[in-house]
Amino acid sequence: MTGSRGEQETRALAITDTMPRTGLRPGVRLVLLSFVMLFVELALIRWTGSNVLHLSYFSNFVLLGSFLGIGIGFLRAHRERDLFPYSLPALAVLVAFVRFFPVEIEGAGSDLIFFGTLETSGPPRELVLAVIFVVVAATLAFIAEGVARAFVQFEPLEAYRLDIVGSIAGIVGFTALSFLRAPPLAWGIVAGLVLLVAHRPRITVLQVGALAALLVMLGLETFAAGASWSPYYKVTVDEEPAPFVRVNGVPHQAIFETDENSLYSRVYQSARPASLDNVLIVGAGTGNDVATALEQGAGHVDAVEIDPRLHELGTELHPDKPYADPRVDVHIDDGRAFLERSDERYDLILFALPDSITLVSGQSSLRLESYLFTQEAMESARDHLGPDGVFAMYNYYVEQWLIDRLAGTLEEVYDRPPCVDASEGLGRLSFLFASEDPGSVRCATASPASVESAPEPATDDHPFPYLRERTLPVFYLVTIALILLVSIVAVRAASGPLGQMASYADLFFMGAAFLLLETKNVVQFALLFGTTWVVNALVFAGVLLSVLAAVEVSRRLSFKRPARLYLVLLAALVVSFAVPSERLLSLPIGLRFVAAVVLAFTPIFLANLVFTQRFKDVGSSASAFGANLLGAMVGGLLEYGALVVGYRMLLVLVAVLYGLAFVLGRRHLTGSPVPASA
Repeated sequence: MTGSRGEQETRALAITDTMPRTGLRPGVRLVLLSFVMLFVELALIRWTGSNVLHLSYFSNFVLLGSFLGIGIGFLRAHRERDLFPYSLPALAVLVAFVRFFPVEIEGAGSDLIFFGTLETSGPPRELVLAVIFVVVAATLAFIAEGVARAFVQFEPLEAYRLDIVGSIAGIVGFTALSFLRAPPLAWGIVAGLVLLVAHRPRITVLQVGALAALLVMLGLETFAAGASWSPYYKVTVDEEPAPFVRVNGVPHQAIFETDENSLYSRVYQSARPASLDNVLIVGAGTGNDVATALEQGAGHVDAVEIDPRLHELGTELHPDKPYADPRVDVHIDDGRAFLERSDERYDLILFALPDSITLVSGQSSLRLESYLFTQEAMESARDHLGPDGVFAMYNYYVEQWLIDRLAGTLEEVYDRPPCVDASEGLGRLSFLFASEDPGSVRCATASPASVESAPEPATDDHPFPYLRERTLPVFYLVTIALILLVSIVAVRAASGPLGQMASYADLFFMGAAFLLLETKNVVQFALLFGTTWVVNALVFAGVLLSVLAAVEVSRRLSFKRPARLYLVLLAALVVSFAVPSERLLSLPIGLRFVAAVVLAFTPIFLANLVFTQRFKDVGSSASAFGANLLGAMVGGLLEYGALVVGYRMLLVLVAVLYGLAFVLGRRHLTGSPVPASA
């Protein structure tokens, strides 16, 4: 194995001499620092996206910057100069940049659509993303250096165990604040006070001043007029002359009396089922479509809205009070997940302006509504229609090719062209209607969309309806290249020669593979159980618990033939690949959950057994862990490959990366004659 127990102890003693005497036990300090590191990462992903629209769609830029910074912080653990004291000032600088140079609206490209396309205000996109990437990396590098200096005081697996415990606490803490819909001031207080405690007793005037500035800036945002926070957005409301809702700075919904806007009633000019006894509205929002359905004579309405705050605003502000009507049942849920769990039949199913303006998580390209617009989702909606039921959807679709894609998808599902009522200008406002009963849709013409030349339908494996072709847009390619270049330069400048990571190349590839595996599981659970923040938080917690379980096994057991773990991991990946996620949708919810957990977390657990068996005897735990984290950053870049090949094929790439790790780390797979270790 690389290094010896004596070398580890010598390094730990050297670092211990430079550690501040905080009054905290070393283990408690490591858990606390690991908590704040993950907590700040999650908070930045959420908060920056609410102020810089680019990051609502590219939030993994913050994740990539975080991994780069954390990797650099760990590689610097043995340097004499400690940069951890600058973590609070760096965090304050980042918040100041976002607060004083926000970007509120961004236009769309012709090949990749971003809704909310009005006019841009603020610095250019390229400058904003570059600055945020660098400053996020610097902030997390400073925090991670504090974690790393505590990390190396322990044997590698003990340090990793404590780090995972702290990370789980970070997930729980952030989830609790999301549940409470806490404003940014709350996470600023938590992060700032924990960082200040970790600096004791060497707290400086600079750190206190940085904390004060941080809380003042976040406080001004928190107490701004009309501002509130949902689990997904920063929500602001202008109540004059009529209530108007913005999310993350983007105009999102106006609240009208039913007879004040004819837009909502246009659905019923073409959708003409025999009755409206049962209606489903996905994207119910503040209630305009619900109020219109009731006015049109709906006997019952299932109103599905993913964001609880938007529903609350509709309850409070809508003049017609549709959510108070006894005919309405409200479901705070993901629309696709609701369809998959429901056995109801509807006379009308309406997808009403469901554009989320945000991503499912900080590490995927999946938007909250992506699984609503796949061919499988349209088939699920069709299966919930009554004999003469009508499916309808409308939005400002921006590009003609997107209208063509949706029309083509509906033609595939219903075996006839849909009715498309399209308006020129005004963001291409378009209504699409389909039914298995031609008499239930009254349309002057069949689909005016160019269905024959339409882009292929989005699918559950390739859920990117707003991406025109299976390709990486030029903006992504340029950005990925720049991130790699900046990362190489930053690692070399901040942590010295890259040669110190050469002996940990296998851990680097393990990091890349694991990030892809984790991302695949995030999107798989989003499909099976919904794109809600609760599902997302539970998946991340499950991943960390699987990691912790692998650590506990490796602390107690050394495998005589660790190479065989790679074979077992490969077998688990093959099984996961052989069972597409969409097949599990037909299972009852309980059985679906069990199957999903087994298929998703078995490879996670085995991958971490591979990692921990290798990591337990490394010579420099900080350098080894830093290499692993930098690999995870590369895995985050490789995730964009799903735009081309779909998410299922990522498992093939995962297998290739673990194969490279096996080849490069083969000399470490000699096994141990000791069957158990303390």
